[in-house]
Amino acid sequence: MKGVDDAFLGVGDKPGLDIWCIVESNLIPVAKSQHGKFYTCNTYIILNTTQLKTGVRRHDVHYWVGEEAKEEDCLVASDKAVELDAALGSNTVQYRETQGEESDKFLSYFKPCFIPVQGCFFSHLNGLGYRSNATMMFRCEGEQVARVIQVPFSRSSLDHKSVFIVDTPSKIFLFSGCNSSLQTRAKTLDVVKHLKENRHSGRCDIAAIEDGKLVGDSDAGEFWNLFGGYAPIPRDLPEVKEEPLTAPLKKLFWINKRIIVPMESHLLDREMLNSDRSYILDCSTEIFLWMGMTTLVSERKSSVTALEDYVHSQGRSLNVRIVIMTEGHETVDFKLQFQHWPKNIELKLYEAGREKVAAIFKHQGYDVTEIPEDKPQQLISCSGSLKVWLVDRGCPILLSTEDQEQLYTGDCYIIQYSYVEEGKDFHLFFAWSGKNSAKEDRMAAASLMSGMADLVKGHPVVAQVFEGREPELFFSVFKSLIIFKGGRSAAYKISVPQKSAENGCHQKDGIALFRVQGPKHDCVQAIQVDLVASSLNSSNCYILQDNGSFITWLGSLSSPSDHNILDIMMNKLCPMKQSLLVREGSEPDHFWNALGGRSEYSKEKHVKGWPADPHLYACRLEQALFAWYFKVNEVFSFSQDDLATEETLILDCNEEIYVWVGLHSVTTSKEQALNIGKMFLQDGVLHGGRSMETTVYAVVEGDEPAFFTKFFNWDSSKQSCMVGNSFERKLAVLKGVSPKLETPDRSMRRPSSRKPGVSSEPTTPEHQFHQQQKQPTARRAFGSMSAAGRFAKDRSPAAALLPSSQTLSQQSPKNRSTSSTPTSAAVARRLFPTSLHASPAAHVVSTGTPRRR
Repeated sequence: MKGVDDAFLGVGDKPGLDIWCIVESNLIPVAKSQHGKFYTCNTYIILNTTQLKTGVRRHDVHYWVGEEAKEEDCLVASDKAVELDAALGSNTVQYRETQGEESDKFLSYFKPCFIPVQGCFFSHLNGLGYRSNATMMFRCEGEQVARVIQVPFSRSSLDHKSVFIVDTPSKIFLFSGCNSSLQTRAKTLDVVKHLKENRHSGRCDIAAIEDGKLVGDSDAGEFWNLFGGYAPIPRDLPEVKEEPLTAPLKKLFWINKRIIVPMESHLLDREMLNSDRSYILDCSTEIFLWMGMTTLVSERKSSVTALEDYVHSQGRSLNVRIVIMTEGHETVDFKLQFQHWPKNIELKLYEAGREKVAAIFKHQGYDVTEIPEDKPQQLISCSGSLKVWLVDRGCPILLSTEDQEQLYTGDCYIIQYSYVEEGKDFHLFFAWSGKNSAKEDRMAAASLMSGMADLVKGHPVVAQVFEGREPELFFSVFKSLIIFKGGRSAAYKISVPQKSAENGCHQKDGIALFRVQGPKHDCVQAIQVDLVASSLNSSNCYILQDNGSFITWLGSLSSPSDHNILDIMMNKLCPMKQSLLVREGSEPDHFWNALGGRSEYSKEKHVKGWPADPHLYACRLEQALFAWYFKVNEVFSFSQDDLATEETLILDCNEEIYVWVGLHSVTTSKEQALNIGKMFLQDGVLHGGRSMETTVYAVVEGDEPAFFTKFFNWDSSKQSCMVGNSFERKLAVLKGVSPKLETPDRSMRRPSSRKPGVSSEPTTPEHQFHQQQKQPTARRAFGSMSAAGRFAKDRSPAAALLPSSQTLSQQSPKNRSTSSTPTSAAVARRLFPTSLHASPAAHVVSTGTPRRR
């Protein structure tokens, strides 16, 4: 390929990392065994290739600049990154990384830690490793990924806000500043483990030193003797907190032959970017370079050089993030800087592939519409037991077995499905809200569901779902399901006069239209739709109820399995009655008359796309001025180990989201966890513009079901109930101490003594409801707090939300229920109102790479 280095030809075909070092303007490949060992005198190019579930390969290119690297090597690296982008079809995103200011995305490639090595890279050396006879000192920061920097071995390097590692030939000391977080301490232990295995061949002692703790601690005495004896550490300077939502000043430039020309940037619009030009967008802490798709490789190199000149002229080369992209492959953060960025509508490879297969079959004489679709993967055991409650006047009313598979759009229901998985009893709860349900019923359903889940034995998982947005898992707990228009609750009946009379409640002998669909995990469904022709779709089959007669309508794109479902649903809706079968295009006049006349309807084949790749986010609430801010940080290259017990994390799977709550998190109830999910969805632009009615699951640590763990390489042996927070647990494992087991909170996770498959809830729902009402309002719903007291002051900043000088983890259950201080449940209600949407006082902020000050 013209203008592209030969070293880049054929790369990016397999997932993983490819790394090159710049040596005398040449690219030297770095062996896989040496990945992660970067020398401070060099510059590197890193290609990360990821295989998406759609089958598409995503390429991220980073060029890393060591603090002692030559300037000419930096220029070569930026040029070579452009060439690599061209070799990969100009669909990469490029990031400039400087030593000490690396992004979390970059650092995630080298977990558990990334530690640059002093010196230079030489192609004929395989690397000498760390010298085992030298004492080294590192400062560690970061909560989602360890940010490790080697510092001078001196007492003056210590402070109270960071965690430090002093690595001696015979022992590794970990010093935790009194103002450091538990998450940072836990991540630092991963670094300690790495040093022990790689520098000491797994043979050395580990000592953990707490800032300010001296009495009776021989390890502390040995640690301070390394510095010539104990002396107090100076107090940390107060940090100046920036306003989280302060909009940075944005400046837009276009590049004309390396000359940067300012543009009007008061209101940015996508129309301002031309495909034959390159642009610089300066957002203060982040600078973007956007290159049009018709620009040449030589023009792109010139644009990158102009960008480098611009950054250096501003004196911001060390603390600014640089992102380079080509038209059509913009990052979300870049799109957010423009008003009304249009959505890219592209033909998915999955759909294109199906079309090609269909064309081949059609050419060979097969009827394409008769090709059976793949049966979906089973998500949950089919041998469980189902119970359904109607929510009416704030109380759950248990439905009979016959009625529990008939829902109404004006009502709300609580669905409990109990099943056995790997010898454990699981209970899946859904709070289902019909489209026309009353607001008070929706609020009551979520609250009642949380209370009911707290009372069962085994492993409960709760989810809030809305009509029309149900996940496949919801349908899989039913054998069959009919959703009627109308409602039976008192709140709905009161609101009926205020609603339109069009397409009202279903009448047994009236006129109604049902869309028949399935099978989704063997669940067949009939959904009552508006009585108009536009409700039809060629991909489905329908049942038209016209007073005492019935017509079954077969869409031209429907399959034989759809036709079989019609017979099943006819027996459900109108047993012992015959129906008139008509195919699309041969409808009698009275069919259209019942629908109010002919009109246009969809005639396109519905094709299910590939599932989206999941993303993991750590979230917390922080206060600034007089408002609470909901902050999220993406956890890149995530794994099961990133589920820290102090954290509340969100696994975003696009169609649904999971709120995972650690046992020592400040999230105190399942209802609060569901509201955290709603707050996450509020920032619709950042997270794909999805509906607030996206399904939200709440999963607690230790109660993870298989439909959650499938997103991880799950290791059940890590599923322990060890005493303490993540730092204490990891330290015990690292030291080889036999872990003590933590006694779970009896109110939530009581051991089950019943036989598998037998229901565990009280004998009547009324008894269950009244028992729930008697529970103390301050009862901890998400696990035991007994082991968190020692490190309570080091919890995440979200702990500052509590009004008391003590956090919840420092209060005994008795104190929490009798103190005049507001209870934890009261605090949760104030911060997370039990309405459909989160409080308007809470603002959603997406945060990037944390900055040191």
